[in-house]
Amino acid sequence: MHLDAQQPLVLQDYLRRRGWLDTEEQISSVEKPGEGNMNYTLRVITPNRTLIVKQSRGYVEKYPTIPAPAERAIIEGQFYQKTQVIPMLASQMPNLLGIDEENNMLVLEDLGNSSDFTYLYAPCRQLGVDDALALTDFLTELHTHFATITPDPRFANQAMRALNHEHIINYPFLEDNGFNLDTVQPGLQALAMAYKRDSSLKKTVARLGALYTGTSESGKSVTLLHGDYYPGSWLQTESGTKIIDPEFCFYGPPEFDLGVMMAHLMMAEQPPTVLNTVLSNYEPMADFDESLRKRFTGVEIMRRLIGLAQLPLSLSLDTKRDLLDEAYSLLQ
Repeated sequence: MHLDAQQPLVLQDYLRRRGWLDTEEQISSVEKPGEGNMNYTLRVITPNRTLIVKQSRGYVEKYPTIPAPAERAIIEGQFYQKTQVIPMLASQMPNLLGIDEENNMLVLEDLGNSSDFTYLYAPCRQLGVDDALALTDFLTELHTHFATITPDPRFANQAMRALNHEHIINYPFLEDNGFNLDTVQPGLQALAMAYKRDSSLKKTVARLGALYTGTSESGKSVTLLHGDYYPGSWLQTESGTKIIDPEFCFYGPPEFDLGVMMAHLMMAEQPPTVLNTVLSNYEPMADFDESLRKRFTGVEIMRRLIGLAQLPLSLSLDTKRDLLDEAYSLLQ
């Protein structure tokens, strides 16, 4: 089954056969629910309800030349299955209605009219206190509930981690990676080169990469992570703040999720009050390492500013210079 907005009758027949539509239920229309990067996603509209149908393919949907693990939607579905037994977590995510492992397909509750939090990257936009608390409480609940020394092997997710490792740890720090940063912003290539040529920095980043992929033992307990906890995975809906797209989930150091979150709030130029709200409200595990959290924050800032995975930032070159300097200090 190949999900295709141009073939609604084929999709209707498929959903009926799987029992995800009633036998007489007809699709009125289909539409894209938003701008996604990784997967092919449709909102299915019937006279009675709407559903979200998502399929993962062997490439990144937005960048078809970039290979990606085709089974990532199944990992996402397993995350929903595992976490939906926790009422607080379930209340902040869409309900899982079905998984088709053969076709790498998910059917999810439609959260209705919503928008993600990427508006924060625009100038003079601030994360509200209630949203900051909701996003932080979700991480606390996820991390504390699933902390363990024996990770669930279903969430090894090594192929997705390998993909992310390339874009966080390797690609941004290559001197010649074929991506001219001056096409993003004139002067950015020269600004990045100092970091690309810093051998000590690259050794530190490589050690973080080993922790991320699990090839280096930290000697600490791990927990289930969302794996991509940034504004594109946060939704504003009529029923509150929701979390989506946990396809990069894995068992690992909780410092990673919080580090990524803090990095994006810093790149979105959130004021110290917002940053302090997140850090003070997050309830860390007993062996949480704040210095490790800072290093993950630093590397996420760097990879987003000098790597391929660019954000819709409206930052001057001087501001990016300041952010890179701060990221560098966090990595020391």
